[in-house]
Amino acid sequence: MHTTISGANGEFDFAKIPSGSYFVIVNAKDFAIFTSGEFIVADQQVYEVPDVSLSVATANMEVTVHPTEYIAAEQIRAAEKQRLMGVIPNFYTSYVIDAAPLTASQKFRFALRGTFDPVSMVGVGFAAGVEQATNAFAGYGQGAAGYSKRFAAKFVDGRTSDMLTHAVFPSLLHQDPRYYYLGSGTVKTRLWHAVGSAFITRTDSGLTAPNYSYLLGDVSAAALSNLYYPQANRGVGLVFTNAAVGLAGRIGGNILREFSKRLTTNAPDNGRP
Repeated sequence: MHTTISGANGEFDFAKIPSGSYFVIVNAKDFAIFTSGEFIVADQQVYEVPDVSLSVATANMEVTVHPTEYIAAEQIRAAEKQRLMGVIPNFYTSYVIDAAPLTASQKFRFALRGTFDPVSMVGVGFAAGVEQATNAFAGYGQGAAGYSKRFAAKFVDGRTSDMLTHAVFPSLLHQDPRYYYLGSGTVKTRLWHAVGSAFITRTDSGLTAPNYSYLLGDVSAAALSNLYYPQANRGVGLVFTNAAVGLAGRIGGNILREFSKRLTTNAPDNGRP
């Protein structure tokens, strides 16, 4: 093998080479490699290589394809960094309009991550303190024992509600538990979107459907509260009261999600993290 560099006009030559069979390879930047046909050179022969014509190299493009589950996992990791004012979890707001659907296991892991966030425990303690101060559910009593019972009740309320509305029923009914940020249009349009999202949701296949996951989860969590609230407060009234409080909280939370992007850390600028 012999190598040389051509002149400014592309001319080149090889001298004093043995007779035999040869071919020529031409390699130039930004052009496709040229390889000539095989030819025979005899002793003392001068052989002129036919015109060499180089074509522009084909651009190389690399496309990486990931399964939907992988993309969903990446979007969950990004969402778990979203916090209102850098503190309050804002995990369930999706700023990605075409977010990948979650698998059942991802819905459960996501729900566990959100419901047991340390900041959520602070909220439970505050709510229990308000009930203690107003002597709500008087059957719990006062003092440390009364506060502990109220804290435990609020803790179970929140955890059962989160798991049922964000994981159990969404998995069974193949519905998406996330709130999809609108971010455009009039204030009235965005407000209706936030309120309506408590009643209408997206399915795993991308269609819209009544938000059965939340409604059933909310009522079921309220019904379970009859197991541990004071005897005097149990009954249908407790179920509907807790369900109504849960629904009001859902609507209020959606409105906060819709109008708090500027206050949310790690929210993507273009909706496509």
